[in-house]
Amino acid sequence: MNEKDQQYQPETLAIRAGSVQSQFHEHSEALFLTSSFTFDNAAQAARRFIGEEPGNIYARFTNPTVTMFEERLAAMEGAEQCVATASGMSAILACVMGVLKAGDHIVASRSLFGATVNLFNNIIKKFGVETTYVSATDVAEWQAAVRPNTKLFFLETPSNPLTEVSDIAAIAAVAKGCGALLVVDNCFCTPILQKPLELGADIVIHSATKYLDGQGRVLGGAVLGSRKNMEGVYGFLRTAGPTMSAFNAWIFLKGMETLKIRMDAHSAGALELARWLEAQPGVARVFYPGLPSHPQHELAMRQQKTGGGIVSFEVKGGKDAAWRVIDNTKMISITANLGDTRTTITHPASTTHARITPEARAAAGITDGLIRIAVGLEAVVDIQNDLARGLVA
Repeated sequence: MNEKDQQYQPETLAIRAGSVQSQFHEHSEALFLTSSFTFDNAAQAARRFIGEEPGNIYARFTNPTVTMFEERLAAMEGAEQCVATASGMSAILACVMGVLKAGDHIVASRSLFGATVNLFNNIIKKFGVETTYVSATDVAEWQAAVRPNTKLFFLETPSNPLTEVSDIAAIAAVAKGCGALLVVDNCFCTPILQKPLELGADIVIHSATKYLDGQGRVLGGAVLGSRKNMEGVYGFLRTAGPTMSAFNAWIFLKGMETLKIRMDAHSAGALELARWLEAQPGVARVFYPGLPSHPQHELAMRQQKTGGGIVSFEVKGGKDAAWRVIDNTKMISITANLGDTRTTITHPASTTHARITPEARAAAGITDGLIRIAVGLEAVVDIQNDLARGLVA
C-alpha cells in the first residue's frame, strides 16, 4: 500500500488504487496475456531472478495485471502486501503452507466453510500440523485451546453459513499473547464492510470469486498482511504455483470498481429479506447480523459497517421442508456460490458442508432445516415471492 492511498476512501481505492499505465496510456487497466517476459541482456535476467532488480520474470509469480489487482486490494485492506492466488481455497493453502511447519498447531473456529475444515483435517494434517476447533464466539475457548506449539488462529467472520460474528480484537489479543498469528477470512464482508487488520488481525484471506468479482464469472483468492508475514506465502506461490491468471485478475479489477455500491445494495436487500423471513410462520429462526435478534448483533454493528448480504434461516420440518422451499423457487439460482448479482440459495448440510462429519455439522449448528441465501441485486419483493411458494407448500 502506498502512503498516498491512505488519503482516499474505500470506494475510490476500489477504482483507482494499483492502476499502472503502459506506454500506450490506456485508461482501463491493460490485460497482459503472456507466460513470460524478456530481458535486455543476460545480466538483467540474472538480477531479476535473484531479486536484485524489480521487474516481471514469469507469469507464475509476476504479471502486471495481477500486480494491479494485488496492490488495489492491499490498499483497500490497509495491508503492506497482497499475494493473489487461483482460488479462495488455494489462498488458505498458501497461507498455511507459507507460515507453518510440521509440528505446529492451529486453533480454528468450528464455524468454518466445509472445504476449509477438510483442508485442515485431511490435507494439512498429513504434513504434521494439528487443528483444534473452538467456538467462534467464546473467546475463553480460544485461550484454553492454546498449546506451546500453537502458531496460527483461523476464523471467518461472519461465519458460513450461520453468520456468527467473532470478536476480532479480543481473539487477536489472545493470539498475540501466545505468539500466534491471527488469520481472518473476510470473504463475507470485503474491506468495504470490515477491516480485520485494523482490529488486530495479522493476515486476511479472500475468496475473490465471491463479492470482489460480483458476477460469478471467475475464480481467485488473496492473502494479505505485512511484508514479513507474506514472505513465506509468496515463496510458496512462486514455487508451487497456485497462481491467479492475468485474465481473472483483470475481471476482478473491473468487478471491484462497483464493490461499494454492490455491498451497500446487498446489505440493504438482505436486511429487508431477513425481517420478512422472521415474520413467516414456516421459519423457525433467522440468522442475520443486522437483526437485533442475532446473538452478536451489537458486536457486528461495531465491527462491521452493515450486516452484509448473507441470510440463513431454519425452516420447520427439517430437510424435506428445506428442499421443498429450494425446489419451489423459480427465479433464485440453486447454487452454492455467493456474492453474485443474482440471488443464490443452497442447503448447507447437503452441499457446502456435506463432506464434514454429521458430528462436526451438529457442533457448528448446521441443521438439516437450514437454508442459506446470498441476496443479490434483484427487487427484494421478487425474492420474497420466490421463497413464499416453498414456505407455503
